[in-house]
Amino acid sequence: MHARFAPVRDCFHDLLTSGRETGAALVIWYDGQPVVDLVGGTRAAAEPWRPDTLVNVYSAGKPVAALCLLMLVDRGHVDLDASVDRYWPEFRTPATVRQVLSHTAGLPAFPVPRPAAAIADWALLAGDLAAADPEWSPGSVAGEHAWTYGHLVGELVRRVDGRSVGRFLAEEIADRWQLDLAFGLTEADQRRCADLRYGDPGWPSRKLGEPGSLRARAMGNPAGGLDLAVLNSSLWRGAEMPAVNLHASAAGLARLYAGVLAGGVLDGVRLFSPELVAETTRVQYDGPDLLLNRQVQWTLGMQREPDGSWGMGGLGGSGGWADPERGYACAYATARLDEHDRVNELAEVLHSVL
Repeated sequence: MHARFAPVRDCFHDLLTSGRETGAALVIWYDGQPVVDLVGGTRAAAEPWRPDTLVNVYSAGKPVAALCLLMLVDRGHVDLDASVDRYWPEFRTPATVRQVLSHTAGLPAFPVPRPAAAIADWALLAGDLAAADPEWSPGSVAGEHAWTYGHLVGELVRRVDGRSVGRFLAEEIADRWQLDLAFGLTEADQRRCADLRYGDPGWPSRKLGEPGSLRARAMGNPAGGLDLAVLNSSLWRGAEMPAVNLHASAAGLARLYAGVLAGGVLDGVRLFSPELVAETTRVQYDGPDLLLNRQVQWTLGMQREPDGSWGMGGLGGSGGWADPERGYACAYATARLDEHDRVNELAEVLHSVL
């Protein structure tokens, strides 16, 4: 690692020695090259975290799902401003593909209460969404489609391409850019996973908020999405819940952002046109988000920050993003479900050395 980035390494180690972090990885690309690659703590029991450790990064996977659909847009197979029912005839909500991608489609929660076993039943959950009535007029306001985003985006991929979003990601993006990340892990890859753990026992109820609230409805159905017994099971790891169950190494997620930051090309392999990247990272919605309860700028699948960076954090503290102004791409992957203060501190130190 270049001496310039030593303060970032020191901050990462401080998080571990203080006990604020128990298992994580941090990878940073700067000026088109990997410059920081750190791992620390444990992935399970006494097993050390390794560079190829995979961890569930929750919503940090939403941009990855979005890019699968956006690749079909880039190829001319999908029109951003077409109605979803052009590709998915049973879909009742009058939303466009663009509105689905920018969290304004009005379907932030699965409408029918389902048990944890439904996580593995793609057709059931996609059918629930197709038959649902929107909670607001599509395009009028945003509300992060917390659990539903992956099925909305992924079913469009499946209807147009024929492959599941997990298979599409593996064959069209992950293999070609050598990214260590996936929706729906094989048994072999499940053996590399970090076991998620709570920063404190009150974390799940704190995240769900008031019973009956939009947040609780959106994040509590299907059941089990905040329950360690489910999250660390082969059911969860093997299923495709693309809004929330990307399993990734920090290196895999950082490589993805490095390629998008470079205009859609990585190691000489172009996956996206510069025009598609520009449209993907442009602000599509700027206003209140009903689920997050704050002002948000949504791009096509990512949040854009005031400093011009774009990416996505995941519930529990993982995240991936790129900063065009400062010229870096970054991913932080953690198994300790807590707040985002850890990655925020690392970003502050990184900014201070750039």
